[in-house]
Amino acid sequence: MPSKKFLGIVFAVLFAGSLYATDVVLNPEHPDRYVVVKGDTLWDISAMFLRDPWLWPEVWYVNPQIENPHLIYPGDILTLVYVDGKPQLRMSRGYPTVDLSPQIRVESLENAIPTIPLDAIRPFLTRALVVSADELDSDPYVVASAGEHVVTGVNDRVYVRGIEDKNETIFDIYHPGGPYIDPDTDELLGYEALYVGTGPVEQFGDPATIYLAETTREIRVGDRLQPADESTPVTHFQPHAPSTDLEGRIISVIDGVTQIGQFNVVAIDLGTREGLEVGHVLRIFQDGAYIKDTVSGKRNDAVKLPDEDAGLIMVFRTFEKVSFGLVMQATSAIHKNDFVRTP
Repeated sequence: MPSKKFLGIVFAVLFAGSLYATDVVLNPEHPDRYVVVKGDTLWDISAMFLRDPWLWPEVWYVNPQIENPHLIYPGDILTLVYVDGKPQLRMSRGYPTVDLSPQIRVESLENAIPTIPLDAIRPFLTRALVVSADELDSDPYVVASAGEHVVTGVNDRVYVRGIEDKNETIFDIYHPGGPYIDPDTDELLGYEALYVGTGPVEQFGDPATIYLAETTREIRVGDRLQPADESTPVTHFQPHAPSTDLEGRIISVIDGVTQIGQFNVVAIDLGTREGLEVGHVLRIFQDGAYIKDTVSGKRNDAVKLPDEDAGLIMVFRTFEKVSFGLVMQATSAIHKNDFVRTP
């Protein structure tokens, strides 16, 4: 297995030509023309035209006459043409016909269709998901709740120790989870950090007082804090395959779901250290079981069944040693410790 050793590519990043020299196979039922509608995702449109949706960059024609040619909006018209015998997808901006005085048309980035269903991953785009052992030891922590509430939640207050920088005024609160362990090497990759709330500092001191402006579950003594990430999250991704052969494993499914299926978020033991990028698509393989061969006649004769193709994930957030992906397709049961590989 290759050694496990960056920045997410947003959908609006300009690129010229194909990213990888790969044969593109069209979906046998592809349309020749399609008008984009609200509710579409890039992944669904890609699958409409291509057998392998992550090969979209191979066929997408960048029209220099269109502002933000990598962003697709409802009403846009996609047409499949052939250039030198190879398929190519072209876009014309579909505007409604109305009588208006001359003006500049401005398209909001927020109106562009997303790559994948954002509702499935929105809580994971900016919140802490992985923390190091050092962060777990040094981050500020909840020492008590204010008042006599049995359950501490939104609009309540908590007392926090360890806030020293008065320039940081808004904090995310996370519940420390278990360790992320590489199942093959036993390397500690980090610790799960489950987001539970956000709030501003009402009063600095030791302890400081935090007002709970938002919570997703009960805030507990011992929960940790980090300065809130107020940057705009990446919401438009460029699906593509890694340029090298990667292999890793699913090491966790977020929120304790036992059955992994389409649109579940999973953690894998690959990160930026291995060259993983936001937008990378990986194929999931169900780990083949070892069974006893009862026919060979040999004592203790066991054989490992083949790994079976189980689906696809697209990586939407990366850390140094761990990344998070959304299951885009699930063709059979998916489990913790199943493999992910370059498709």
